[in-house]
Amino acid sequence: MNSLSRRNLLRLGLSSAALASLPGRTFAQAVAQPAPFNDYKALVCVFLFGGNDSYNMVVPRSNAEYNVYAASRQNLAIPQANLLPINPLNSDGAQYGLHPSMATMQPLFEAGQAAFVVNTGPLIEPTTKTQYQNQAVALPPQLFSHNDQQDQWLTLKGQTVSGTGWAGRIADLLRDNVAGQQLALNASLFGNTIFQAGANTVAYTMGPTGPLPFTGFADTGIGLEQRLAFERIISANYDSIYERGFADVQQRAVATADLVTNAIANAPTLNTVFPAGQLGTQLQTVARLIAVRDRLSLERQVYFVATGGFDTHDDQEQLQPGLIGGISDAIAAFYDATVELGVANSVTTFTQSDFGRTLTSNGDGTDHAWGGIQLVVGGAVVGRTLYGTYPLLSIGGPDDVGGGRMIPTTSADQYAATLARWFDVDPMDLPTVAPNIGNFTTQDLGFLA
Repeated sequence: MNSLSRRNLLRLGLSSAALASLPGRTFAQAVAQPAPFNDYKALVCVFLFGGNDSYNMVVPRSNAEYNVYAASRQNLAIPQANLLPINPLNSDGAQYGLHPSMATMQPLFEAGQAAFVVNTGPLIEPTTKTQYQNQAVALPPQLFSHNDQQDQWLTLKGQTVSGTGWAGRIADLLRDNVAGQQLALNASLFGNTIFQAGANTVAYTMGPTGPLPFTGFADTGIGLEQRLAFERIISANYDSIYERGFADVQQRAVATADLVTNAIANAPTLNTVFPAGQLGTQLQTVARLIAVRDRLSLERQVYFVATGGFDTHDDQEQLQPGLIGGISDAIAAFYDATVELGVANSVTTFTQSDFGRTLTSNGDGTDHAWGGIQLVVGGAVVGRTLYGTYPLLSIGGPDDVGGGRMIPTTSADQYAATLARWFDVDPMDLPTVAPNIGNFTTQDLGFLA
């Protein structure tokens, strides 16, 4: 192996392995003829771990459709009178309402800053109930499995094996454009995620309030001595290329953690009040990072934040108001912060979740299903619209493969491709981001201007 290939191995391999164990991670991006963007855009993925019961999030409220819904949902049906009315600009003849805990999202939808993508989920190709029953189409493997369907959403891998996620592939495609950034295009506030893993780029991972501090470091006393000793070790001259490579990764990790921590500390104080809790804390930190975008020379960012608790096999009636209200309140506050920062048109927030849940009740909750509803919020959103086809929520209906498990009629690839296109991924590169997009007639769902 020549020295050049060893350096490439260090850049692409050792750095990734080393980064996995560091409290503050840096990134490796190849630089070749950069063509910088002349604007700023950010995508913020909010992942709802466990499988959000989203057919209680957006509910038909016109009598005929509501009666079908109520019969299917049984004891889990939201009372018709409690639904918060929304008035989509596109009409399928039914009326709709939001879960009563989404009072902060209702005005955003009505004002056109929010939209819902209905009955969406992982698909390899368009699938009907008859095709599903006859095994006449390719299907994502291990449907209804948490880990497998999370990976489907995060990687869009279909039936293939993938070590990269679709945000990671976006970073690979745009890496030359953002070579001047002082922070990786991808940044996670919820640990390592395959969503942001690229072939040639590495995400920066931090904690919910910013970079995690190196244990034992401080600005005074023994902590300062320990830091200075560590810096002497990683700054020493080493004979082995592997030792030098590892030391270089450590140096960049320390420097980037310091850079980002200091930038966040100097971010302006926002008037927006974020709700307490895991998701609100992460989104508040994202807002602070966006506030210092110029200080870090940022042009494109994909942020990953997440929260859990959505696997509501039990106690759904007690848990769901807080879960859905938490989504609404945190995302609405984040949107308000982007307005305050003057970047609402440049930041798009979107949800993903393992899968939807069964329409049928197991007595105290719901079980794993397939198609569900996702929320998109931002100033660039072509809002007050339901994108896709809202299904008839009937047990045994045309989209039900059993127990109220809805076959998606809009694919996760279409959803991701729409977001990627707004993010300025070239249309010719969309199959790299969303490998199954060529199987669908519509590649851009139109929910972003």
